[in-house]
Amino acid sequence: MASTHDHPGEQAAQDPIKLISIRGTPLSVDEVLSAVGDDAAGGTALFVGTVRNHDGGADVDELGYSCHPSAEDVMRRIAEKVAAEHPVRALAAVHRVGDLRVGDLAVVVGVSCPHRGEAFEACRKLIDDLKHEVPIWKHQRFSDGTEEWVGA
Repeated sequence: MASTHDHPGEQAAQDPIKLISIRGTPLSVDEVLSAVGDDAAGGTALFVGTVRNHDGGADVDELGYSCHPSAEDVMRRIAEKVAAEHPVRALAAVHRVGDLRVGDLAVVVGVSCPHRGEAFEACRKLIDDLKHEVPIWKHQRFSDGTEEWVGA
């Protein structure tokens, strides 16, 4: 008798990367959740990054994201690496550029895997690597009139 790990649903999907995008329009959690839906996935993990009203002890009024032309290609390479290291059934990542206000969605990533632990691990690896490696820069404008650039 075959073990449960021999079932095709327990393995990574053949082409798990469903959505990779950098865009200047508002992001949708529903779009990412729909993109990572998979009947063989028992666990789906999402991460939603929003613009917060403070950073480093200062009040943030608004910020702008900009990126290098290679940013989407770097996102895809990171997604491919995560999919190769985890049994990913489906993966999606979208990042916003342009001017954003407090509460706006800046990044949404999602990963589905056969089991919840795998989904959590893959999603965490995906967002952490995106944050550290993708050439996207954040220009924060503070209430006191100061500003700063932050980025990978």
